[in-house]
Amino acid sequence: MVATNDVCFQTPSDFEAHETRVCIHEGRALDDPRRERRYSAQQYLRTPLEMAELFADIPEAISNAYEIAKRCNVKMNLGTYYLPDYPIPDGETPGSYLQLVSQQGLAQRINSRGMRAPQSTREHYDARLDFELNVINQMGFAGYFLIVMEFIAWAKENTIPVGPGRGSGAGSLVAYCLGITDLDPLEYDLLFERFLNPERVSMPDFDVDFCMEGRDRVIAHVSELYGANAVSQIITFGTMAAKAVVRDVARVQGKPYGLADKLSKLIPFEVGMTLTKAMAESEELNEFVTQSEEASEIMDMAYSLEGIVRNVGRHAGGVVIAPSALTNFVPLYTEDLGGSLVSQYDKDDVERAGLVKFDFLGLRTLTIIDWTVRSVNEGRKVSGEELLDIDLLPLDDAKAFDLLRRADTTGVFQLESRGMKDLIRKLLPDGINDIIALVALFRPGPLQSGAVCRRLHQS
Repeated sequence: MVATNDVCFQTPSDFEAHETRVCIHEGRALDDPRRERRYSAQQYLRTPLEMAELFADIPEAISNAYEIAKRCNVKMNLGTYYLPDYPIPDGETPGSYLQLVSQQGLAQRINSRGMRAPQSTREHYDARLDFELNVINQMGFAGYFLIVMEFIAWAKENTIPVGPGRGSGAGSLVAYCLGITDLDPLEYDLLFERFLNPERVSMPDFDVDFCMEGRDRVIAHVSELYGANAVSQIITFGTMAAKAVVRDVARVQGKPYGLADKLSKLIPFEVGMTLTKAMAESEELNEFVTQSEEASEIMDMAYSLEGIVRNVGRHAGGVVIAPSALTNFVPLYTEDLGGSLVSQYDKDDVERAGLVKFDFLGLRTLTIIDWTVRSVNEGRKVSGEELLDIDLLPLDDAKAFDLLRRADTTGVFQLESRGMKDLIRKLLPDGINDIIALVALFRPGPLQSGAVCRRLHQS
């Protein structure tokens, strides 16, 4: 016999907010007579004294609950990372094996493509490689690079298109040597320190793009290699944001749609906006809530529910690989439709618990490129022409840049928006470095800075 309580909220006064949240989730109204009432105001977190009074006639139930609590022993070494064991040859350590395959990879890259970095020699490459390997081994991340190397190599061997690399990971020569990326960081003068830096200890994080059609096959391969019970995707939590929670509360309370619509539209549209901030910034919203009793009722309840989890989903690309069963590190969650398991911690808490997140991103652009290459090669097989190898396409093709300068870029990744087309027409790119600059500059920060500089110059 054990004393317990099915706790759903912290205090009795939270019961109304809890019922509202239940109705939002079920799509019901609070006053719906058909609604099932499954909860009561007694399901709050009672104090030890209250529990003792409730079970005064069965004191052993209290003592048994205490005995169970004493047996619950959770130890978490926060800040310690647990990588799965990558299969390495006998006599090698992860660090020595990473050095071996990196040096072999560098030799292959140089033999196949030459040293393309301006004013660089083999000594420059060797020095950069040694520097990166020292940092990686010093920080204990050799296994991480080997794991990523393996599943990218498997994808390529199984004709699953993989992106050439992006983000700060493209600044790693080790990644280039291992085939994780296809960008020579010395050629483009990219910094390794943006990816890994001993002075800012954080997990490395390669954003790896796979063809949408092949991504699940790569995840299935990883599950087979490291064990299905050691691999899962990561949960995400959708929360009740300011505008949405106002509409949800109004609907559940049976308030008019027009009232909810007006109240929601008065909340400024801004990333990270909260109800408190909206009331402080918008005089019109403040005045409307003050003058309308119904609007005030909506806001009172919305304050209680704002930020509460509304639904759960799966992270777009995050996958965790544990050294043993996932349940040794994190709780798991089964999706409503009985799909695959996901971690019950989100991406930040998964890493705090010591597991390493790997990004398996599905990119439709890669799928479309793959379809295009296959279509071209089917025609070339018939005509007997040499098959197209997209990895060998030159980056200085004159006809390609003629097309770009005409802003004929619909369907071209990151170059197809109206604003980008206008910028292309003005700057007329004629080299890959111009495209790099265009994409880097076409961001809110640089564009805003440029506009400010122009106004200062004009004044």
